[in-house]
Amino acid sequence: MDGKILIVDDQYGIRILLNEVFNKEGYQTFQAANGFQALEIAENHSPDLVLLDMKIPGMDGIEILKRLKKVNPDIRVIIMTAYGELDMIQEAKDLGALTHFAKPFDIDELRDTVRKYLPSRAK
Repeated sequence: MDGKILIVDDQYGIRILLNEVFNKEGYQTFQAANGFQALEIAENHSPDLVLLDMKIPGMDGIEILKRLKKVNPDIRVIIMTAYGELDMIQEAKDLGALTHFAKPFDIDELRDTVRKYLPSRAK
């Protein structure tokens, strides 16, 4: 495996889709439906990259991002948001998020961006 990706989204369908796409790319993937699961996986499996939804019940994406950066300051994070959350996007970037994708996102664009930040040798 070329890299570990943690997918954090409360929507089951999105987690399954992203899991399938990035497994085919040769990445090891982990899924979390909430912030507590995400932090536990980050501590136990040290993912290289996190795909993080900003709107998650219980602990929002900004709080998850802050805590992920405490676990590993070098962790790479790409955020996923609904349109119109400009303040949240800017705050996430200020906290170290690499970039953001607005939902619904183009899966090919997301795949290309992940490859850019986490190259895979899979063909």
